[in-house]
Amino acid sequence: MGLINKNKIKNLKQRNRKETRFALFGKICVFAALAFLLLLFSSLIYKGAPAFFRTQLAIEIDLTKFNKIEEIDLRKTIKSSLRQQFIDSDSNPEISQLNSLYQLLSKASNLELKKQLASDSSLFGRKSVFWLSSSSKVDMYFKHGETSSLNDYQLNWLQRTSKSKQYRKVFNFAFFKFGDSREAEIAGIAAGTVGSVFLVLVSLSLAFPLAVMCAFYLEEFAPKNHLTNLLEASINNLAAIPSVIYGLLGLVLYLQFFNIPRSSSLVGGLTLSLLALPVIIITTRNTIRTIPRSIREGAVALGATKIQVVLHHLLPLSLPGIMTGTILAISRAIGETAPLLMIGMIAFVADVPSNFFEPSSALPVQVFLWSDLPETGFSEKTCAAILVLLLLLVALNLSATLIRKKFEKKW
Repeated sequence: MGLINKNKIKNLKQRNRKETRFALFGKICVFAALAFLLLLFSSLIYKGAPAFFRTQLAIEIDLTKFNKIEEIDLRKTIKSSLRQQFIDSDSNPEISQLNSLYQLLSKASNLELKKQLASDSSLFGRKSVFWLSSSSKVDMYFKHGETSSLNDYQLNWLQRTSKSKQYRKVFNFAFFKFGDSREAEIAGIAAGTVGSVFLVLVSLSLAFPLAVMCAFYLEEFAPKNHLTNLLEASINNLAAIPSVIYGLLGLVLYLQFFNIPRSSSLVGGLTLSLLALPVIIITTRNTIRTIPRSIREGAVALGATKIQVVLHHLLPLSLPGIMTGTILAISRAIGETAPLLMIGMIAFVADVPSNFFEPSSALPVQVFLWSDLPETGFSEKTCAAILVLLLLLVALNLSATLIRKKFEKKW
């Protein structure tokens, strides 16, 4: 008897040790996942945060001979001011030296000067100091001390500028206002952001009503037979298909068959709607199934028809779950790149699209394009665009969680 008790105690201790080890392994896995996640976000913030700021240089410009903008050749005036500020008046500079000098400022500096003059007419007729955006290589020098892309002339001028404090860092609003550009200091995410919004609007307007009607039909109206079973299995399989397959389907269906303009927001939204459809259908059906049968029976007992039961009772009660599934589906669609690449949305888009038919881009595609460019300025803007995209996805998923917690009902 005593031997049996000892064996039971021994087995109990072994099970407790196994349970302790299992719990320890689980905690290690959780901490490892959190550590990797923290490392990822820290790396993105470290590399991408500088892109939200840009460097400006103080340039003294003589406007004593001018009274209005139309009289000024802005580019010529800026170049003349650069020569006066950085090159000795008695020297005879070479063309290479002048080209190096003109590369200190952004190619959009003339537009900045024009904007400043238009906003303050008192600047005419006198000498004034204007803060103009630097080029990408100068920006990298003041941010990270990067000198590999600078020649001796430029390095000397920038060291002199640094000692005299003729530079400053300001918030980079241009990053959110401009479209793509070949110049890193001008490139922004406006075209990609607006394109992503257009994609969501098109895909949501098509996928949401179709998915909801399909889910209610399968749950409440469709007969239970082999055909509906096959249809349900197909929908479940569609949710697991790689996204690039939807891109191929969009390429054949929308571009080759319907001849919709390539790389437009319309064709991109239609393609992403195919991706979102099965996800919304499955989520909606699961939500409908959680509604107690007594609600249906009670409505029918009071004389309601089948469609009245759906519209007056099941649809309002399942709406929180439907909205949650829709937001999660859109979150997945907005982060996809492969389908958009297949339908030609990889084109260089410098202008912000104004309608659904113009060439457009999307934030994931913008990240893909910038990640392949060698300049350091594009490298940090790639990380910044990823941060913006991640914040957008986190906001969408958080809103889905809040909607579910606020409106869900316990049966």
